Amino acid sequence: MSDVITTRREGAVLEVTLDRPKANAIDLQTSRLMGETFRTFRDDPELRVAIVRTAGDRFFCAGWDLKAAAGGDAVDGDYGVGGFAGLQELRGLNKPVIAAVSGMAVGGGFELMLSADLIYAANHSTFALPEIKAGTLADAATIKLPKRIPYHIAMEMLYLGRWMDVEEALRWGLINEALPQEQLMDHVWTVARELAAGPPLVFASIKEVAREAESMKFQEAMNWITKRQFETVDALYGSEDNMEGFKAFAEKRDPVWKGK
Repeated sequence: MSDVITTRREGAVLEVTLDRPKANAIDLQTSRLMGETFRTFRDDPELRVAIVRTAGDRFFCAGWDLKAAAGGDAVDGDYGVGGFAGLQELRGLNKPVIAAVSGMAVGGGFELMLSADLIYAANHSTFALPEIKAGTLADAATIKLPKRIPYHIAMEMLYLGRWMDVEEALRWGLINEALPQEQLMDHVWTVARELAAGPPLVFASIKEVAREAESMKFQEAMNWITKRQFETVDALYGSEDNMEGFKAFAEKRDPVWKGK
């Protein structure tokens, strides 16, 4: 894509790397590039899983580029498709996304991490939402974080801007696993390959239902599923893959998923 955003493709897995020394901060142009990258991932039927990582091991991402803001990048400017960092508001992204976090995930970098479905972090990683100290709102984190970890812990991070180490993040379930730096990417790729070999139509249904059901009552969401009102559920229930799962079980063999 560019010197700032690079990609590596292996089979159905796309690895996206942000590389903006020294802190991998994101300005408007970078956000737009990331949005185009993740839109391409979303729309490519051959791609099933994305990995989000950044260069270096000191900063995962420092979030919004304050130097660019001082130079004229408006905080309410054009972030491109997908909103900030390309993932936060990308509609219709019904594929698994894994964040590989190495170093400090701060502000918008923390929010980028929260946009993933699975989060694996190196042991030295730390997390913070310091927006309160700059007199502004950590908007996406304020919406998402109280749903991910205990409310009082989330509000403490938002109100005080305090730092959280990887052990605490693991304890509250903010991340899936903490690993030594040298093992992080091998583990993330192992998970990505396992997902890529799985049933993509089921993954799509899981992601859409989990996302949309947040604003629904339980019975309403269940009715939407049984009546096939979710696009992904309708595609799944009428698919070859749906029958393949049943046939493979009956025939005592591994299923072959085609995504159709």
